[in-house]
Amino acid sequence: QVQLVESGGGLVQAGGSLRLSCAASGRTFSSYAMGWFRQALGKERELVAAINWSGENIYYADSVKDRFTISRDNAKNTVYLQMNGLKPEDTAVYYCAADRGLATMKDRWYAVDYWGQGTQVTVSL
Repeated sequence: QVQLVESGGGLVQAGGSLRLSCAASGRTFSSYAMGWFRQALGKERELVAAINWSGENIYYADSVKDRFTISRDNAKNTVYLQMNGLKPEDTAVYYCAADRGLATMKDRWYAVDYWGQGTQVTVSL
């Protein structure tokens, strides 16, 4: 069992930055791929970024490449999402997720093993 708790969301002006954190419980954190998804009002949940257990394999959605950075600290059981150059279209609830496989996050998000409760990110003009 893995429990995920996100923090770091909030309101920011366009062009600003936020750093999301996701603290995981459980001794098997380092064996999980971790990801950040987002869901805007009226839209489907989408994968923003994901990182495999070792940090060597990273995925970014095209819409956030060169602006967002995902990282993990296995010693602290924490995964981060640094978001720079925020745009109003980045406004959404951001969810942390954990799964044994990176491919599941990319191809079958509905089958992901564990989810956090979500944190709101709002980007104003």
